Amino acid sequence: MSGSNSSSPDDVSAHGLDLTVHASPTDDALVALRDAERTRRGRFMMVVVVLLCALPVLASYFTFYVIKPKGQAYGSLISPSIPMPPDLPLRNLAGEPVAVDSLRQQWLLVVVDGGSCVAECESHLYMQRQLREMLGRERDRLDKVWLVTDDVPLQPALREALAARPATTVLRVPSEALGRWLRADTGQPLSGHLYLVDPMGRWMWRSPARPDPMKVKKDLDRLLKASVSWDQPGRPQ
Repeated sequence: MSGSNSSSPDDVSAHGLDLTVHASPTDDALVALRDAERTRRGRFMMVVVVLLCALPVLASYFTFYVIKPKGQAYGSLISPSIPMPPDLPLRNLAGEPVAVDSLRQQWLLVVVDGGSCVAECESHLYMQRQLREMLGRERDRLDKVWLVTDDVPLQPALREALAARPATTVLRVPSEALGRWLRADTGQPLSGHLYLVDPMGRWMWRSPARPDPMKVKKDLDRLLKASVSWDQPGRPQ
């Protein structure tokens, strides 16, 4: 029809349609909700993993403090357990600093004494080695640690014995600093006991002075059985 403003399909095809699609506020809100949900889910899973990792160790404490199977523990259970200070000034025998975190993930049976290591010190180190071997197939879950509280050089023969596999971890730490973590029984020196530290780095057990190795082993057996599968199979030597 003459004078009509209508366009033919060919005109539309020739000029094309210039259309721009904009995201609506609703789309942005949905994206934000999905991101928030993923964040919440991630945090929830992290909490679940942490709880699953800690559960066996918590079970061991529950077994000792609440159920107390087969009578009381031979040693003293430290309640509440005492975390290893993050700034504990540990050094290896070469004088190099050692990170506190390097001692985690394993049960630690700890001897404390000076570098001269006479009489009782030698007895404790021997007992420490024997106790670990007496644990049988559980022995790889326990590390032997000697905390040397002075700068006295170790005798070559002693160093050689301690290096025999499975080697004893020997670290120096000032007695004053160590005393802010480990504590002896009343009237006893810090060197008078064996100490047990759990895989989270918490001191939780102390032997009596002049400990009976067979009775110590019973305490160790109970704790390791109650916490099976939490810690590592053995720190590389």
